[in-house]
Amino acid sequence: MSEGFETSNKPRRSVSFQEMNVKQFEESGFGGLRSLMMRDDIGQLVIGARGKVLTLSLDDITKKTSEAKWSVSSADKALCQMKGKDMKDCDNFIRTLHTMKDGKMLVCGTNAFNPACDHVIFKNGKLSLEGKKQVGKGKVPFDPYERFASLMDGNTLYSAVSSNFLGTEVLFQRHGLNPLKTEMKRSWFNEPTMISISLVETSKNSDSGEDDNVFLFFTESAVEERHDNIRVSRIARVCKSDLGGERTLQKRWTSFLKARLDCQFGDGGLPTLVQDVFLLRDLNNESVFYATLTSGSESSGGCSKSAVCAYKLSDITQVFSGRFLTERESGRWDTYTGEEPFPHPGSCINDEMRANGVTTSLDLSDKTLLFVKNHPLMEGVVTPMTGKPLLVQTGTRFSKIIVDQVTSLDGRQHQVMLIGTDSGWLQKAVRFDGEDVHVIEELQLFRTPQPVDFLQLASKTGQLYSGTSNIAVQVDVRDCSRYTSCNDCLLSRDPYCGWDKIRGQCASVVGASTGSM
Repeated sequence: MSEGFETSNKPRRSVSFQEMNVKQFEESGFGGLRSLMMRDDIGQLVIGARGKVLTLSLDDITKKTSEAKWSVSSADKALCQMKGKDMKDCDNFIRTLHTMKDGKMLVCGTNAFNPACDHVIFKNGKLSLEGKKQVGKGKVPFDPYERFASLMDGNTLYSAVSSNFLGTEVLFQRHGLNPLKTEMKRSWFNEPTMISISLVETSKNSDSGEDDNVFLFFTESAVEERHDNIRVSRIARVCKSDLGGERTLQKRWTSFLKARLDCQFGDGGLPTLVQDVFLLRDLNNESVFYATLTSGSESSGGCSKSAVCAYKLSDITQVFSGRFLTERESGRWDTYTGEEPFPHPGSCINDEMRANGVTTSLDLSDKTLLFVKNHPLMEGVVTPMTGKPLLVQTGTRFSKIIVDQVTSLDGRQHQVMLIGTDSGWLQKAVRFDGEDVHVIEELQLFRTPQPVDFLQLASKTGQLYSGTSNIAVQVDVRDCSRYTSCNDCLLSRDPYCGWDKIRGQCASVVGASTGSM
């Protein structure tokens, strides 16, 4: 990647914390922020912190509306310390917040290294715990700092998390009526770090009647590499309708496949590791995953690089329809050249399979299931849709990403990427003319450098909600008042903004009449 490409993507304008209209929530004793969820339907930002869940008004997060405490008993804290854990970590860090179909919220916490879940109800402006504690093992980590991923689909929870005290048994699970999990095999997971889970409703755009897919993004040590401990980025796929096998792979995924996720921008062969993923659904009938990736260790300082890469669902599907890698007796991994069973191992149920009598995964033969069990890794590599990163920066570590689809005054569609960094800045990057990306602005979200751990965007209002360990903030990404002249407003190339001829100021184009702008 040339230096020119990187230099052209330096932020055009940097706006310090003092120059911005940042609304922030910070109170005495507030800390350990571990989860954040936006609830448009009740107008609340729900926050999971150390020993409590609280709600803030979406209109103005400086206004706390309610709080429900969920602390740990002295006996549980003492037991946690006896097991060798630090006293400050022996608390209940709320790490999972999900909305159920009936409006209740599933809340799971570390509970002094003994994970537990409960339901929270928001009624008449007040939060209350239901008080029906459930086992949280496998749904949320034991450790308050461990990375994991979870997704709620209706009332069905998907999670990718370690399921034991030591953090050595990592599983990708579906909880509920038809629980499934991954095999405890090194070829399925090898010291993984979980990043993100996404559900894609493939049946909407598929002519084959294929069932919906669930995707998992993670990093792990590559079993196929001859040298140990080479970390790589992965994407794994399972089928939403998977019921496990009849005999082989009982209560296990019969559709678990994984592939390497590529995004080449680092120097000297350093691995590029995925940090966060955002799914932009049905972009011209093509869902696209936008991912932030980093190269170089945190200790490498200015030598580290970050990038944003985009991946088309159709390209991902093609890789999972391709050939497999197989492990030889020597330990080497090569392309599998033998006969593959029908249907293609790991496939989601489609019309062709139904016509051949395979209506659920319980109808799959033991031969097919044994193949899946022993060949989870695909030969093909998922590559970026443009063949290269959309954006590369040196000396910056990207963390979170959200992508907003914006229609500008001329009627054209633009993708605005809102990218959080480990130093507490938000970069606003715009994709022009299909491939060209420019960082038009960077905003300092926190007064002191802290990593951006959360990003949530209210697309209707343009309000962005973010947070780090001890503070939550709210900013308007459509605030155009910083552009003080017509030239400044137009040259910014900000799709959210236009020059209001009547009022003589730069203003948001969302909902504005084109005649005055």
